[in-house]
Amino acid sequence: MNSLHLAYAAIGTLSVLLALFSNRTRTLPLSEPLLALLLGVALGPVFLDLVSLSAATREPLLLEGTRLLLAASVMTAALRFPVSSLRPLIPQFLLLLCVIMPLAAAVTGASALLLGLPLALAAVVGTCLCPTDPVLAASVVTGGPAERDLPGRIRRLLTGESGANDGLALPLVGVAVAVALPLTGPGGTVVRLVWEVLGGVALGVLTGAVAGRAMEAATRERELEEGPSLLFTLLLAVAVLGAARLIGVGGVLAVFSAGLAYNWSVRRGERGPQQNIDEAVNRYLALPVFVLLGAVLPWREWIGFGPAALAFVLAVLLLRRLPLIMLAWRPLGLRPRGSAFLGWFGPMGVSALFYAAHAAHQGVHDPRLFAAVSLAVTASVVAHGVTSSPFRSLYARYAGTPAAGS
Repeated sequence: MNSLHLAYAAIGTLSVLLALFSNRTRTLPLSEPLLALLLGVALGPVFLDLVSLSAATREPLLLEGTRLLLAASVMTAALRFPVSSLRPLIPQFLLLLCVIMPLAAAVTGASALLLGLPLALAAVVGTCLCPTDPVLAASVVTGGPAERDLPGRIRRLLTGESGANDGLALPLVGVAVAVALPLTGPGGTVVRLVWEVLGGVALGVLTGAVAGRAMEAATRERELEEGPSLLFTLLLAVAVLGAARLIGVGGVLAVFSAGLAYNWSVRRGERGPQQNIDEAVNRYLALPVFVLLGAVLPWREWIGFGPAALAFVLAVLLLRRLPLIMLAWRPLGLRPRGSAFLGWFGPMGVSALFYAAHAAHQGVHDPRLFAAVSLAVTASVVAHGVTSSPFRSLYARYAGTPAAGS
């Protein structure tokens, strides 16, 4: 049996079923990524053994698959709210990105020491897991129930943070990889990382602004049909990602910057239909990645970690982000209940897998890297997938805050 064709059929069938019951899945304690992960586990070598991939095949699939998915996801995040509504939150975004994220990397790296990893490898694990994943975060802040139950401020904070920190985590991962691979010169690493960040932002802003002006002109002159207009921002994301890779800058950061620049350049009417189709793509495009993850989970390495695996999972889920956000509830402009919600829902997912594959591509070939990252990601998919709907309902019940409130 061709395992690739079987995977196509399984993923397609799951997607069709989830699409048919898309409204109901919003209210169930089972997210689409969690169901896809469970499907991958069922198809993998532990159960049915119908899909099997070697490490040599797994790494490039994860690297390029997660890269494309992140590009689509951060573009969606950049378009979710008008730029004018995000501008007042710039101090809060700076706090989340420049203080909370590095501290989360340090806490997670320290937690990885529980697994018996060397310090340098634990630092790589910590930086891979520090960004909030936009794919899993989208399931918390989008859709009718989220708009009804959650204050707009929480939704905007989580959206902007998850979109930006996936690209801005690149310097942290780059430095950690340089430490883990002492043959790489630190001076050259710093110069390269600065170029990747600043070049990515510049490329994204330029292409996004040009694309926005072009969209307005094409709409004004009635040169653009409805079908292409719906996919325009997704096509823009792919184009920017490819251009970024060609000139050696941060692709995910470039795409997010392009989305913000496009968002700022066009009127709300041009963004609305594209945002709807991008949300649908973002919701279902992730399924193949999580099916793949479920099929290649390193069960043997997890068992090798012993009881420390459970301690690591609990430390990452409870200490990586929650206490940091709760301590910063005043600067973030939130009430304690809101900070607890924002602190809990900082999921790890596609972005963590991307950076783990990126680190492996850069030369960190220790199998414990993927084992530790995949363990945390799996725990996050389960924990946040199960709690997203009930915690959102609890927040609405006890906060008494309208969704549009701040």
